[in-house]
Amino acid sequence: MDESQEPIDSAQDTIIELREATRQYKGRAGEVRALDSVSLSVRRGEWLAITGPSGSGKSTLVNLLGCLDRADSGSVWIAGKDVHTLSRQELDQFRAETVGFIFQQFHLIPYLTALENVMLAQYFHSITDREEALASLRRVGLEDRAAHLPSELSGGEQQRVCIARALINQPPVLLADEPTGNLDAANQEIVTGLLRSLNQMGHTILMVTHDPAMAQMADRIVELQHGRIVAERKLTATSPV
Repeated sequence: MDESQEPIDSAQDTIIELREATRQYKGRAGEVRALDSVSLSVRRGEWLAITGPSGSGKSTLVNLLGCLDRADSGSVWIAGKDVHTLSRQELDQFRAETVGFIFQQFHLIPYLTALENVMLAQYFHSITDREEALASLRRVGLEDRAAHLPSELSGGEQQRVCIARALINQPPVLLADEPTGNLDAANQEIVTGLLRSLNQMGHTILMVTHDPAMAQMADRIVELQHGRIVAERKLTATSPV
């Protein structure tokens, strides 16, 4: 981690708040409530693990928090804004400035180099800056792999490019969807260490995981079932990997 990077303000105010948020879809048997009147507050700088079985509403919750979808009722506040009031263009800009995404499947553009994949996130935010993108790769230890295509990188290296891409616009919130799900043990440790360092710098992390050991890294675990929060547990200390 680049020690010269300025830490984000880590004051323990609320950065995310869901108020009775509901999202439903039409299925063959009628309407399905993927998220059912969920209320949740997340403090700035908190690391929250979101757990639950398949179909419990985790993906729907992540889509709402990442401004990729809108609640049918209730409200979603992120960084002091009610995202439901934003136009599509405003929402796209707000997402680019506020949320960084780290995916299990990486979602790198195969014909772009590692550097170009990072710069692509800049393009959607404002303008590209090669030196800033290189600095972001340097933070995850991949400056020497900047010219390589995704096919020339290991799974762990591709995930680290994802993290560099998520960080390039300095978003206060990082959404990590099974960030170590496709990695071997050695790369899991590297990525987990990066997430821990980012959280210590003040980034708010919301992480979906099926891995109990990964969940134990968080400050708090929220469990979903059938679209509702059924349990919350605050952890007293971060567990080692």
